[in-house]
Amino acid sequence: MDTRRFRTLFISDVHLGSKAAKADFLLDFLRHHEADTIYLVGDIVDGWRLKRNWFWPQDCNDVVQKLLRKARKGTRIVYIPGNHDEFLRDFPGMHFGGIEVAQRAMHETADGKKYLVLHGDEFDVVVRNARLLAYLGDWAYDMAILINIGLAAVRRRLNMPYWSFSAWAKLQVKHAVNFIGEFQRVVAEEAKRNDADGVICGHIHHAVIEDLDGVRYINTGDWVESCTAIAEHEDGTFELITWQTILETQPVGASIEELPQSLGAQAA
Repeated sequence: MDTRRFRTLFISDVHLGSKAAKADFLLDFLRHHEADTIYLVGDIVDGWRLKRNWFWPQDCNDVVQKLLRKARKGTRIVYIPGNHDEFLRDFPGMHFGGIEVAQRAMHETADGKKYLVLHGDEFDVVVRNARLLAYLGDWAYDMAILINIGLAAVRRRLNMPYWSFSAWAKLQVKHAVNFIGEFQRVVAEEAKRNDADGVICGHIHHAVIEDLDGVRYINTGDWVESCTAIAEHEDGTFELITWQTILETQPVGASIEELPQSLGAQAA
C-alpha cells in the first residue's frame, strides 16, 4: 500500500485507555499517512477512564511510540489537550519527546488562510458547568459503544457493512442534534472573534467540513466510532478521511495490514 503524504493532519478523540478506542486502526492509519505537521486536537488519552479503571494494552503503547518516532524524524506534532486529557493543560509550551503542548493554535494553510485549532470542550456548557452530569453522559456513551461493538461483530459475520449504533442513537435524540448545531455555531463565532477564516476542532465526535455564516467549520470526528481524520493538501484544500468505513467492510478475518487505503470521504 502506498503512503499518502499531506501538508497537515488533524486527529482528535482517540481516547487511548478506553476499551472502545480503536488504537489498532489509528496505528494502521499512521503507518500509511505522513505529514509535515500533525495536530492532536484533544482527548488523545482518556484520563477520565484511566482514573476509574486502568486499561492500557500494547496497541496504546504502539500508537504513542509511532507518534514519537514521527516526531524524531522531523514531523512537527502539536498536542492540544481536551477535557479527557486536561492534565496536560498544566504544561503549555512544554515539549515531551518532541511533541509540543499548546492550549490552542492558529494554523495557516498553504493558501494563506488562518484556522483556529482547539478541542472545543470550553464551549460545552455541560462539561464546563456540570461535571457530574458530564460523567453520567460519558457512562451512557460507554453503554452505547458496547452495544455498537456487539452489533458490529454480528454484522461482520453476516457480511453486512459497518453501521454505528452509537452515532445513530446520538442523531435520534433531538437534544443531541440541537446541541451539535449550537456547538458548531458557537465555535464558528469564536473563530470570527479571533479573525480566523475557519476553525478546526473535535470533542463532539461528529466529523464534518462545512461553511457556517462565512466561516469554514471543520470537525475531526473521533477514533471510537467513525475513525476519521482531517488532512490538508499542499494547495491548502482539506479532505475528510474516513478510515473505519474501509476497515469495517472487509471480510471477517482480514488483517489490518491487508486492508486497502482509504480514498477519503470528503474533500473541500
